[in-house]
Amino acid sequence: MRALIAVATGLAAAVALVLTITAMGSPAGGTSPEPLLTTVPSHP
Repeated sequence: MRALIAVATGLAAAVALVLTITAMGSPAGGTSPEPLLTTVPSHP
């Protein structure tokens, strides 16, 4: 019985966390217009 209560509590906490993150929405921001500059090491 304790295991069932623990599972129910964990599931309720997980659902509450997902709903909280969903309610917050996606963060405001944008992408950089400049491409990422990467370098490739020279091969001998």
